Amino acid sequence: MADVLDQDEVDALLNAVAGGELEGDSETISADSEGAEKKRNVQTYDFKRPERVSKDQVRAFEGLHERFARNLGAALSGYLRTIIEVKVRSTEQLTYAEFTYSLPSPTSFSLLSCAPLEGQICLEISPLIIFPIIDRMLGGSNAELYIPQRPLTQIEMRLATRIIERALDALAEAWSNIAEVEFEVIQHESNPQLVQIVAPNEVVVVIGFEIKMGNRSGSMSLCIPFNVIEPVMNRFTSQDWFTYRKQGDQEYQKDRLLENIAEAKLKVRAFLGQTTIKVRELLTLEAGDVLKIPKEAQNELIMQVEDKSKFAGHIGQFRGHKAFKITRQAKPAEKI
Repeated sequence: MADVLDQDEVDALLNAVAGGELEGDSETISADSEGAEKKRNVQTYDFKRPERVSKDQVRAFEGLHERFARNLGAALSGYLRTIIEVKVRSTEQLTYAEFTYSLPSPTSFSLLSCAPLEGQICLEISPLIIFPIIDRMLGGSNAELYIPQRPLTQIEMRLATRIIERALDALAEAWSNIAEVEFEVIQHESNPQLVQIVAPNEVVVVIGFEIKMGNRSGSMSLCIPFNVIEPVMNRFTSQDWFTYRKQGDQEYQKDRLLENIAEAKLKVRAFLGQTTIKVRELLTLEAGDVLKIPKEAQNELIMQVEDKSKFAGHIGQFRGHKAFKITRQAKPAEKI
């Protein structure tokens, strides 16, 4: 009770503070107020969901798998002969239990190995899109397709495996900038809760995708436990990721593009010349008739590639075959 001040002492203390006589005490009061302000800026931390991946690494993850989504969309569009759009929908950190409980059951749930990285990852494709894809592979139109609430049959699973294998090829190509990883399916399951690759409270990175095919759409999820990618996490910084892409990705893409189009067939035609005649002259043409063209015999002929003028040269024979010898590049607007 000795610390209790009476009214006269309180008034004297207030007057001293107002007059600047208690500077040290005012600093103490100011420091206490700053400390109180700092205490108010408190962020909650959930020990059940520790943030083990930084925001920069999450952005790098998203950029890497956006490339995977583009490659997968192109691969499936060519394979299914229809337009397939694949987009990254979300990238977040969850516990493995939260991830499995968020998935439908039954669904297409594949367990993947990722050598030389230790551990396993998961790939889930929603029935809302995997059944329309299978129907497309079997020649259906998806117009009035009913989505059954059942696991995939063995035949359907073999067809779905072809789609998953193309997804793994695109995933390995996207990951090639980080590490040379070989993905392989080791198990299929219809109920995700029956597969425990890590402890339920273990942190996983979940990348969510949206797949569209015509008027059908569905989700795809890639679940990567933190202990799988921990050895290469230092490579998932945004700065290193984008710098590496600028240096090596352009040459790689150029070589890959040239490799893919090298075997493409093109229509090539060499034109002797062109002229105009009347319809009655055309109707009276017979074998042996001669048509005059406004071009000298020694003039160069124009070769077109896919109806575009590309080269000029002369016709002749080479080893018993008709041939065209290129002498120069033709101008785009050059007359035939």
